[in-house]
Amino acid sequence: MDTVPDDPIRRCFDVSYRRLVGQLYGVCGSLTEAEEAVAEAFARAVAARRTFERVAEPEAWLRTVAVNVARTRHRRRLMGDRLHRRTASAVDGRMPELTDDRLALVAALRSLPQQQREALALHYLADLPVAEVAETLGVPVGTVKARLSRGRTALAAVLGTEAIVNGGSRG
Repeated sequence: MDTVPDDPIRRCFDVSYRRLVGQLYGVCGSLTEAEEAVAEAFARAVAARRTFERVAEPEAWLRTVAVNVARTRHRRRLMGDRLHRRTASAVDGRMPELTDDRLALVAALRSLPQQQREALALHYLADLPVAEVAETLGVPVGTVKARLSRGRTALAAVLGTEAIVNGGSRG
């Protein structure tokens, strides 16, 4: 992409790319899918440059686009290949900087339904408030709260811990 040194998209890329990939990794459960969704979000920002440059919160705009891209890809993959589910390697040389605890959490998130996984990843891994999670996912705040509650309960069962059910750490 041809850019000038003060290009706002380039600045946003430099500041936000790794953080967005880390957040989307929690949503997707696959580093490759996370990277592709974030790359697609930036490609759409370039294609809609005038709109993107007027956005008050560019990283939030990119995150929303990336989540929607990830959702669309997930639906297409399920429709196109219900018999063969692709599994991503938990250890890949391109892993974002995540602690062992966070990697274990992402692995556990993979076992949850997509809607619960998205809400939990955006709220706890991306550290977004419930209202922003709702806006990103395009659902009411109450829906996010319900998904978080059910997701914490399911995650606690997978991880075998009560800390998550009771709200746990946002780390």
